[in-house]
Amino acid sequence: MNKKLKQLKEQLMMRIDPDDLMEVDKVNRYIKLRELDAACDKAIKRDGATIVIENGSQKFIKAHPAMNEKNKLNAQMIALEKSLNFTNGNLVPSPSPASVKGKQGDYDPGDLV
Repeated sequence: MNKKLKQLKEQLMMRIDPDDLMEVDKVNRYIKLRELDAACDKAIKRDGATIVIENGSQKFIKAHPAMNEKNKLNAQMIALEKSLNFTNGNLVPSPSPASVKGKQGDYDPGDLV
């Protein structure tokens, strides 16, 4: 496991309840999916996004098989991200509500646009 994945795992582990074995398993599966995604990236970088298939005298170009696997992995990672139960908030902070300056509840009809 490379350094960035270790940091990601540590960050995710800090955001979940470490005593909840299901959540720990989800984090471990997420990291494994990230490793597989990186392996697909490596294969695509090595071979290119397309490959040439030869069948006897026929030749045709086809998308790299790892491209399809990356799509499947991405769907699985998104599903796992959504199912993680973070104890101290989501990964993406929610925007703070806009405050209204001025009158609080004491409006005139002219205030409406």
